[in-house]
Amino acid sequence: MKRAVRVGTDEKLVLTANRLLNGVIVWRDRLGQWRPHIGVAEKLDAEQVAPVLELAQARAQADGIVGVYEVAVKDVEPPEPVTVRERIRAYGPTVHPEFAVETVQ
Repeated sequence: MKRAVRVGTDEKLVLTANRLLNGVIVWRDRLGQWRPHIGVAEKLDAEQVAPVLELAQARAQADGIVGVYEVAVKDVEPPEPVTVRERIRAYGPTVHPEFAVETVQ
């Protein structure tokens, strides 16, 4: 059973997944497209996320993605993941700046 994501004050939810063919971490934008930068991710209220998540999971194979789930983010631009795990997924490894994802969206 999936664990519920807690959404605090001034937080929203975004959807994330991995591309099936190359494993790249992607974020769902307002048009339903999967993009490699969190800065384009559509921010959803907790009440909005269930139907969007369900649709994204149903379309995952057609969209070439796996492992769709929601992530709590601070409601700022660009969205900033609340947990360390998701910050690493969004911005890249912590081992060397050379391997980081561009933060300019």
